[in-house]
Amino acid sequence: MRSDSRVGFFEASVVRWLLLAVFLVILDQASKRLVINVLDPFTEIVVLPFFSVVYVLNPGAAFSFLADASGWQRWFFILISIIAAVVLIWMLRSRRNDRFVSLALSLILAGALGNLVDRLTLGAVIDFISLFWGDFHWPAFNFADSYISIGAAMLIIDGLFRNRVREKEHG
Repeated sequence: MRSDSRVGFFEASVVRWLLLAVFLVILDQASKRLVINVLDPFTEIVVLPFFSVVYVLNPGAAFSFLADASGWQRWFFILISIIAAVVLIWMLRSRRNDRFVSLALSLILAGALGNLVDRLTLGAVIDFISLFWGDFHWPAFNFADSYISIGAAMLIIDGLFRNRVREKEHG
């Protein structure tokens, strides 16, 4: 029996990465529900001299891009998230033998789906992690945003460094 046996449309090796993404979405959603249940909107709890937990609803994208738009951006970002999820799943199928890239794609997929759930259910994304140093405040973010950032960084590393190693190995 092959180790990459088919599970419906997906091979078992792809299903593992999809299950990781589902687990990360659950973790993201659980953290956001905890914030909703504990804090009122715009409430901040300072945890460390550079870190606080704050409850912010962000109707925009990264760094509140388009947050001040009239509401159309919700549906735009929902559409973008769905398209991204389909493309990421297709990419997972095509790169299933590369664990590094598969992990990166799973992280980005989890982030896109985690924020998609917020947009579908609340009309905005829940952000709650606030980092700051003195008067400098990084825009609030969440686990899903972190997944996307880490996954994107991994893909950049793959493109810049790992591809060169593969090229040298293959001649």
